[in-house]
Amino acid sequence: MKIAVVGANGKAGKLITEEAINRGFDVSAIVRNNNKTIASQVIQKDLFDLNQDDVAPFDVIVNAFGQPDPHKQYEHSQAIAHLTSLIANSPTRFIVVGGAGSLYVDADHKIKLIDTPEFPEQFKATAQAQGKTLEELKNQSNVQWTFVSPAPDFQYEGNRTGEYRISNDEVIGDYVSYADFAIAIVDEIANAHYVQQRFAVFAK
Repeated sequence: MKIAVVGANGKAGKLITEEAINRGFDVSAIVRNNNKTIASQVIQKDLFDLNQDDVAPFDVIVNAFGQPDPHKQYEHSQAIAHLTSLIANSPTRFIVVGGAGSLYVDADHKIKLIDTPEFPEQFKATAQAQGKTLEELKNQSNVQWTFVSPAPDFQYEGNRTGEYRISNDEVIGDYVSYADFAIAIVDEIANAHYVQQRFAVFAK
């Protein structure tokens, strides 16, 4: 199985790339600048410059694109629109590293995490943008997408335990490490349990 990780130099992208390579997958890192991952196969290109020939060889594309600038959060939607346009009506699977803000905190699915008083103001722009991309993906029946949300407390320095819990749309815990999140992503690459669905990952 051939996998491409877009945004592989980022925190999540780097660990997903490493996890997939260590488990024997054929992985290419798609990076804008010099490769900082363990991948030996690299496409150095801005994601917005990718074309169909670039992505055609891959069975799965993982979108780990991140935009830290609060004034450029619209690029999340633009990235999804561009990448899905390249793989629409194909068997290529598209796995998106999403956010926690769009998860529900109640069983009736009326209150999202982003709408709670405790949600940090500095993360709202990103959460809103990522929530919008989820809604856009739900309208794309011709793309084999999966949207993966981390727990609200998403820690890069957290331990790799090899265990995690999954929910579909609800918050069922507070925390997950980047390493265990990467394991869940690669498990989904291998198993394809959540095609055209969202799932969320929490520490066990």
